[in-house]
Amino acid sequence: MLKKFKLSSNQVEAAILELDTIVNIADFDLSTQIKALHIKDKYNLQFYDSLIIATALENRCTILYTEDMHHDLLIENRLKIVNPFK
Repeated sequence: MLKKFKLSSNQVEAAILELDTIVNIADFDLSTQIKALHIKDKYNLQFYDSLIIATALENRCTILYTEDMHHDLLIENRLKIVNPFK
């Protein structure tokens, strides 16, 4: 958001705080990071993408909307990656 939308740190902070009032923001821990490493290797993904996926799986998400990963990829038979622009 800082670069892409040229927002200040204060504007990004305000956006994050506003999002927190309308969506569930999930955190991750050490076990999530270990799971992300396994997902990275298994699906040949970048670590930070795998960390997002591992966090989504731990929070029982079934769809992950992103334009940065493989459209229609199914992770662990539970999480479908969907590019909303396809």
